[in-house]
Amino acid sequence: MLNYINEIRQLPSNIKQYLMISANYWAFTLTDGALRMLVVLYFHQLGFNALQIAFLFLFYEIFGVFTNLLGGWLGARLGLNKTMNVGLFLQVIALGMLAVPTEYLTITYVMFAQALSGIAKDLNKMSAKSAIKTLIPASEQGKLYRQVAKLTGSKNTLKGVGFFLGGVLLSAFGFKAAVLMMAAMLFSTWLCSLKLLAKGIGKSKSKPKFSQIFSTSRSVNLLSAARLFLFAARDVWFVVALPVYLAQVFNWRYWVVSAVLAIWVIGYGVIQAQAPKVTVKKPSAKHASHWATMLLCTPIIIALTLHFDFYVKQLLLLELLIFGAFFAVNSALHSYLIVSFARADNTSMDVGFYYAANALGRLLGTLFSGWIYQLYGLQACLWVSAGCIAMAALITAKLPPERH
Repeated sequence: MLNYINEIRQLPSNIKQYLMISANYWAFTLTDGALRMLVVLYFHQLGFNALQIAFLFLFYEIFGVFTNLLGGWLGARLGLNKTMNVGLFLQVIALGMLAVPTEYLTITYVMFAQALSGIAKDLNKMSAKSAIKTLIPASEQGKLYRQVAKLTGSKNTLKGVGFFLGGVLLSAFGFKAAVLMMAAMLFSTWLCSLKLLAKGIGKSKSKPKFSQIFSTSRSVNLLSAARLFLFAARDVWFVVALPVYLAQVFNWRYWVVSAVLAIWVIGYGVIQAQAPKVTVKKPSAKHASHWATMLLCTPIIIALTLHFDFYVKQLLLLELLIFGAFFAVNSALHSYLIVSFARADNTSMDVGFYYAANALGRLLGTLFSGWIYQLYGLQACLWVSAGCIAMAALITAKLPPERH
């Protein structure tokens, strides 16, 4: 053990910082996934209906839009180490807020706790993604793509693991003990981060004005718009409509539905991390547009399977896996392109603006998922998804071929 610690100490400083940022990101993601599953399952036990449970996450998504905008600006002014550490600490507070007697866990109270968790999550994510660019030379774009893909893929894999962890903790220890255990683990991570994370990572040499939070880069704006439609396309059928459909039509138990979605997220993360092996080493906007076009085929095929009632139970999960694989590659390409397109001196602001669009896409997808499914069913959600992917592909095609 001592030899292992000594080996870490002898690593170059940029490698040690990368490991610290990754550990931060992974610890946070694990609690984020576990908390989502804990809230869904526990409040279902308390008798909350599906709409009430959905509202518990409304502020989580809404605050993500504003946090990414403001967080990018704060990261450029104060340093990404500070925004990352603030994110960790806010998550500890959010977890602590939920460790109260059951009678205090009203919808409004939990919405505010989830709002704090949403702010924490997007501060942490924006900081981690932005910090990677500061640690890799601009000339090594292939390496940058691989590291961004690994970081993003590992995040989604751990989020899926977190889904399992949330269910296990709830079953074994109960809700209050589960959130307190996660708060203690994350508090330890926060203390380590305060001590080991370098000061001033990603801090802009100039002091960007608040009015500069909206990007003036055409490439960043186009990619952000494409990201909005891409994630709206996923969440408009995956977040609410699909689990409700599996429970109602397939008559699956809730734990089976949760397990399937968790496995999907883990697989999605694994493929995302491996994206550089199935695409070119230094992808451009052209490659992202091609992969978006391939993704477009999947919701159309699933919608036709439902329309013709063609072996739905046998094919739906297979088609879901295919959608996840194509979506993972698309997401990895976008995540690389935004870091590549971002201005060197204001990386966090460009990345923050981009993830604000990402959060807005998730929010719109979540809201429309429940509304469209309630009125028209899963098939309609899939057609809307296809339309959103088509928009993402068209916008991506307008991006410049090279970063500038």
